[in-house]
Amino acid sequence: MATGETGFDDVSFDLISVQYHSLKAGHDYGQYVRDARNAGREDIAGFFEEVMAQDSERATKCHQFLADLSGSDESGPALT
Repeated sequence: MATGETGFDDVSFDLISVQYHSLKAGHDYGQYVRDARNAGREDIAGFFEEVMAQDSERATKCHQFLADLSGSDESGPALT
């Protein structure tokens, strides 16, 4: 197996994984925003908020793709 491959030929599993990690990271970034604000670094807090928004958009896009795949022949074992 090449580096970075999941071992599964299942695009739904891959989308679920990206969605999970994006949502998890977004939760963690909330603490980073608080830390930056507590340190008086609004510029860094703003950066973390941008990163958090990007992960939120990524998770939303995964959700949309999963909805499209749900019930189709392309869904793979993760959604069947």
